[in-house]
Amino acid sequence: MKLYADAPGRRTAQIVADLLVVAWIVLWAWAGTAVHDGTSALAAPARQTDESATAMAGQLRDVGGRIEEAPLIGDELATPFDRAADASEGIAAAGRSSVEAVEQLAVVLGLTTALVPILVALAVHLPRRWRFAREATAGARFIDSADDLDLFALRALANQPMRVLAAVSDDPAGDWRRQDAAVVRRLAELELADVGLRPRHRLT
Repeated sequence: MKLYADAPGRRTAQIVADLLVVAWIVLWAWAGTAVHDGTSALAAPARQTDESATAMAGQLRDVGGRIEEAPLIGDELATPFDRAADASEGIAAAGRSSVEAVEQLAVVLGLTTALVPILVALAVHLPRRWRFAREATAGARFIDSADDLDLFALRALANQPMRVLAAVSDDPAGDWRRQDAAVVRRLAELELADVGLRPRHRLT
């Protein structure tokens, strides 16, 4: 698989583009983590409420259990403590629910913040890089001889703009049919440049 062009300028541009995409991914991954952590911090009061109410419920039930052991009126005296413990457990449950809701929100916001810009960048960058790699890899198999360059010259006649062909020769098609080595090479180089390749052999 050929990932980068032979031409130094284009190869440098491709490497820089790849590094920028990697930096973009790292940046937004960090931003998503920051959003997640910042949102999760909002659950701190609810978490504190849960812990305090749970502790209070345990203490109330402990006191109620001790009072319940008192003879004759123990059950009646313990009832208010049991009810208070139930109320504290309700408050603790509400706190836990709030913590879970905030944590779920933190995950959604963090992922959204990170994934949306990352996926947009990859959707633009990866298809272009894949097309280049596919074309360059296929083309690299056809530049080992003069006959191969002739193939790229023919493709240039079909694909290149007329003004570009006119800059190569006054009669590029005729020169190609006559196998003018210089014109064939220049035409081939035009097409090879589009796929990021350069001819490996000089025509004679």
